[in-house]
Amino acid sequence: MLSALFCFSACSTSKKAEQADSDFNYAVDQFADIQILRYQVPGFDKLSLKQKELIYYLNEAALQGRDIIYDQNCKHNLCIRRTMEAIYQYGQVDKTSKDWKEFETYLKRVWVSNGIHHHYATDKFVPGFSKDFFTKAVLSVNQDSLPLSDGETVQELLDKLAPIIFDPKIDAKRLNQTDGQDLILTSANNYYQGVTQKEAEDFYNALKDPKDNTPISYGLNSRLVKENGKVTEKVWKADALYGQAITKIIYWLEKASQVAENEKQAEIIQKLIEYYKTGDLKTFDDYSILWVEDLNSRVDFVNGFIETYGDPIGLKASWESIVNFKNEEATKRTETISNNAQWFEDHSPVAKEFKKEKVKGVTAKVINVSILAGDCYPTTPIGINLPNANWIRRDHGSKSVTIENITEAYDKATQGTGFNEEFMWSDVEVGLVEKYGFLTDNLHTDLHECLGHGSGKLLPGVDPDGLKSYGSTIEEARADLFGLYYLADQRMIDLKLVPNKEAYKAEYYKYLMNGLMTQLTRISPGNNIEESHMRNRALIARWVYEKATPSKAVEFRKKDGKTYVVINDYQKVRTLFGELLAEIQRIRSTGDYKAAQKLIETYAVKVDPILHKEILERYKALNLAPYKGFVNPVYTPEFDKNGKIKDVKVSYTEGYAEQHLRYSKQYKTLPTYN
Repeated sequence: MLSALFCFSACSTSKKAEQADSDFNYAVDQFADIQILRYQVPGFDKLSLKQKELIYYLNEAALQGRDIIYDQNCKHNLCIRRTMEAIYQYGQVDKTSKDWKEFETYLKRVWVSNGIHHHYATDKFVPGFSKDFFTKAVLSVNQDSLPLSDGETVQELLDKLAPIIFDPKIDAKRLNQTDGQDLILTSANNYYQGVTQKEAEDFYNALKDPKDNTPISYGLNSRLVKENGKVTEKVWKADALYGQAITKIIYWLEKASQVAENEKQAEIIQKLIEYYKTGDLKTFDDYSILWVEDLNSRVDFVNGFIETYGDPIGLKASWESIVNFKNEEATKRTETISNNAQWFEDHSPVAKEFKKEKVKGVTAKVINVSILAGDCYPTTPIGINLPNANWIRRDHGSKSVTIENITEAYDKATQGTGFNEEFMWSDVEVGLVEKYGFLTDNLHTDLHECLGHGSGKLLPGVDPDGLKSYGSTIEEARADLFGLYYLADQRMIDLKLVPNKEAYKAEYYKYLMNGLMTQLTRISPGNNIEESHMRNRALIARWVYEKATPSKAVEFRKKDGKTYVVINDYQKVRTLFGELLAEIQRIRSTGDYKAAQKLIETYAVKVDPILHKEILERYKALNLAPYKGFVNPVYTPEFDKNGKIKDVKVSYTEGYAEQHLRYSKQYKTLPTYN
């Protein structure tokens, strides 16, 4: 049911200098394990005034939800962020000291992750500054600038925050996925308060009707709490939880609806407003159906409680928004894929009973994003497939997008880093990736989003949430495998999507190298793999490696004391991708929880400490950051003498800290505790 595809951005892909302004400065900042980039919005200036105005209003609606994701990730996040921002701006401390530099890095990491836990690994950050420094820094700030609750003293604020920041045992993980533990009680997110995993699962299982062929997404837009011994929901809507932010989102959506490109789009926006006002998940389904059926609007957006990666049992959605418009030239590629969706479904290696007899409404496009917000900012997916509800996909289809101005920024920022030369076996593999990498990266994203997530079906009566904490990894593996399998198909050449029979090898090599080795640069020593996309890639790569070992189709080799992945038989690898896809689809279609658990716990979780140590040392020598985040462009409306917008200008000069401090002031929508 999950839909976002994330890029492992440390790997350089290809040389595309001719496709972007060579004078544009993509790199903004680098700290800890993060590099901050800018992205361009090509084509914005060529949009009509009405389209620019629409995008401006949708951008503002997106930014108004910023505080929501902080509060969702941990109930103390807003208090910690606001306290640290006050210190950053007004603290009377030695700003040449090591403590200050470490404090500055910590705050920048909080901005990246929308809270105190790593955005990918979900572990709580370890502060490099001392508790004594933090105490003195807080006390040096005028109390009017601190987020004090009614009647709270500065010392009481310190007593509350210091253990959360400095004690590694308190709120240790935002999202715990460790098998055998209570995943809710051991996760620091704010989706549940006072309830156990069993109580939550029992609560929602009691609401579900196995005979309902069009179920709502139970629990998607609420916090589950226990009050007076009773488990109940607090819904996120205009007159309830998060209402202050949602009301402002609605304000800008109302303005957007007045300049919609067409009546259908205006109806979609109004239906979203209705959902935000009522919190009714049936209305959300009605909105999703209208949204997926809108094929004529060039400007589009996602705004709401969408993805459930952050909930350990995969029910509750984080708030996110992306505003975008179609890249019409690049969309010809995805239209070719979507127009052939039935052929791909029919020729899939999965069992017939798990295939869709008729693929409905698969639409795909390449977009340029204009703003990233909520759970999509500062880090972002590179592709999206929505809606998530299986029955809406079945009956009405889905929309898939590849975000090309983001992949372009990744590509430009990672050229010439030496990464490929360090980790690829020979000049042959480096040459393949240089020649075909950007193309096959984007095609894999297209296939993953457009066809992978939209392929296959659940058997009647199968609970779409039945795989529980393993559902996200299984779904991402299913979509990845679909794309990998078809990249090497003759059909891709016949459709003129790839130039020859060699191109797919670039993606195959890079994918296995990443899943077996280089994504380990994102893991701290001693830790397991937690994040769903990383588990997905490890699952696929390790399973294929194990099955390929007898024939040595894939093997590890040593050269100068370093470990490399070598693929000796690419067609064998493709066959194995197909076999695993068939099994993953069976697991998904039948809701086979035990099989999902066995696959993931066997292949996707544990880390080889010796290989891990080697990879980290080699990567450190390159002085690279394994994660990328972004600074948004700034949009400034220009008005005529009657107060009407006559143009919207876009600029790319705002800095990273500058942007976050402005956002914290301009889009402060929620109280410190909610």
